[in-house]
Amino acid sequence: MLKYTRFERARIIGARALQISLGAPILIEIPEHMIDSVDIAMLEFSKNVIPITVRRET
Repeated sequence: MLKYTRFERARIIGARALQISLGAPILIEIPEHMIDSVDIAMLEFSKNVIPITVRRET
């Protein structure tokens, strides 16, 4: 797994949470009680299933 900076991690989770809150499909099975889009995005991030890439310029 690629090592992300804390800023990249925050940006990815924030962007995915926004997508989820606007109705995007959830990519993993989540517990019934989990309804917060940020929590769901963090769980997806920890399972490495978020379809967002980081492009770094050197």
